[in-house]
Amino acid sequence: MEDKEPLTESIHIGEKRTCPEEDSEPTAKRARVQDEANGSHVTKTKEEDEELEADEEEEPLVGEDGEGESFADMMKHGLSEVDVGIHKFVSDHKGFSGILKERYSDFVVHEISKEGKIVRLDDLTVPVETEEASVEVEPTDCQALTEEQKQQLADLQLFKNKEGNVVIEVENDSKEKRTVLHKAVKTLYPGLETKTEEREGKKFIVAYHAAGKKALAAPRKHSWPKNRGSFCHFVLYKENKDTMDAINVLSKFLRVRPNVFSYMGTKDKRAITVQEIAVLKISAERLAHLNKCLMNFKLGNFSYKKHPLKLGELQGNHFTVVLRNISGSDEQVEQAMMSLRDTGFINYYGMQRFGTTAVPTHQVGRAILQNNWTEVMDLILKPRPGAEKGYLVKCREEWAQTQDPEAALKKLPVKRCVEGQLLRGLSKYGKKNIITAFGLIPRNNRLMYIHSYQSFVWNTMVSRRVEAHGLKAVEGDLVLRGGTAHVLTAEEAEKQSIHDIVMPLPGFDVIYPTHEVGKGYRDMLTADNLDIDNLRHKVRDYSLAGAYRRILIRPSDVSWEVIQYDDPKVPLIYTDVEKLENKPVPVYLKEGKYRALKMEFSLPPSTYATMAIREVLKMDTSIKNQTQLNTVWLN
Repeated sequence: MEDKEPLTESIHIGEKRTCPEEDSEPTAKRARVQDEANGSHVTKTKEEDEELEADEEEEPLVGEDGEGESFADMMKHGLSEVDVGIHKFVSDHKGFSGILKERYSDFVVHEISKEGKIVRLDDLTVPVETEEASVEVEPTDCQALTEEQKQQLADLQLFKNKEGNVVIEVENDSKEKRTVLHKAVKTLYPGLETKTEEREGKKFIVAYHAAGKKALAAPRKHSWPKNRGSFCHFVLYKENKDTMDAINVLSKFLRVRPNVFSYMGTKDKRAITVQEIAVLKISAERLAHLNKCLMNFKLGNFSYKKHPLKLGELQGNHFTVVLRNISGSDEQVEQAMMSLRDTGFINYYGMQRFGTTAVPTHQVGRAILQNNWTEVMDLILKPRPGAEKGYLVKCREEWAQTQDPEAALKKLPVKRCVEGQLLRGLSKYGKKNIITAFGLIPRNNRLMYIHSYQSFVWNTMVSRRVEAHGLKAVEGDLVLRGGTAHVLTAEEAEKQSIHDIVMPLPGFDVIYPTHEVGKGYRDMLTADNLDIDNLRHKVRDYSLAGAYRRILIRPSDVSWEVIQYDDPKVPLIYTDVEKLENKPVPVYLKEGKYRALKMEFSLPPSTYATMAIREVLKMDTSIKNQTQLNTVWLN
């Protein structure tokens, strides 16, 4: 997928914040590993993620020397591209500078469906159905509510009256009418629960906010028309939220489990993204009502189908990206974009694959594969330089001084982070049972470390391959034929395009190139005390099967323009929601203080947009480098 980590988190000028109700009650649903959708991978448990967000403002990032360092200073300790094997470019143009994701609205992603169509939000209407289909509660069923009660319910739903409830007297109403009223409140005000109570001999319906208490209860069995597909498909537009965060917010408001939602790929957080979602037996009316409740979300293009969505079904993603304050001339930009369109870029795993701190995730992965569990524990828990939450710094210091998991755990207000899970395991099973203790970390997070090591090896070997043989197929290279890797002869290589060449991620079920780069794999793993001929691990989860990945990717639908602007806060991309709301199209100046490059392109799954942008700019896309660029720009 596009990129899961923000490149310039330090800038938030003029951005909207999500409403407090979205993050108020976490739901304990864990995301799964996604590698199908343009480079996305492990996400945290929802509880962990929301607790971290809740602490963000209260707990500033601090450096190893305590307070006083700027974020840019602390990021000096972070990774750069060369640290993770990213060395080469394929184009000849002279590079130039530009700022990526200065605002999250500078990075817009539209999913490409399995039919090859770009998914857009362009219709907020609810589909009209036959009479048989209109079994669910209609707004007319709520006529028994007074305007005052409707307002009270709306306030309760939006957490303006979170601690309270709304009481409706139903003493003289029949059971049937009370049932209709119960359904009406729950349908028209998603997130509210109702119950009937007797008070002083009279019957009342009491409406209250169910978030946190009933959010994970089984979905209510509303009547569902037989001639309607069981799944409501819709387009989700979201700003500055990743896909799992968004689904957890929707599930809380609809009082359903997150696993009733399905999707084709996860999307970036620091971006505006548009993708298709499917949900089991929730009507378009209920989904559309959420548009009144949630900020930075929009749901539309509703339809009913008989099937859910499946991971990896998408054909890719379409990106609209603005690089602000570019230094390149118009001629440089033209050369760079023509090269991207005609030749493409090296299909490196992007920086977010390797973490953002001074301890890269691939180092932990290597220690796991080496069966060196003491080092795994040390790498995860030891003090590290760079930007981290204050409580994590204190936790690491405590661990370094005492090696006492319980004492270190007490320094963590957030127990569900990786460090907290590992310390809990060490406290429970003891420091002699690190493998068992490590198992308390969610499986997806554990596998992330190993996949990161594979990605590091792949990046390093591809850099060597491009250095040794350039952009032509050679004898000993690999291509896929019917899903099976085939080694090219010299004669076959003459007829083969570089765009067809693949390189393996190390594992027990792959073959390697037969030229010197293939030997490089063996040398690299040997240097890491790993046996390339035996990558099965005694813990089955950590065995590496391997896979193949294309060396070069050529984007499709590439277009670009250089635009000028005066105001750093001005939006430069016209979004789907702005179109729906008939807001004015951004007007670009003929002359302005600043220049920006606006580009569009489409990429297949499991590729990184930042690596395409890297090829255009010919500059390091790491947070370390981008943060420093941003700081200079701000100053």
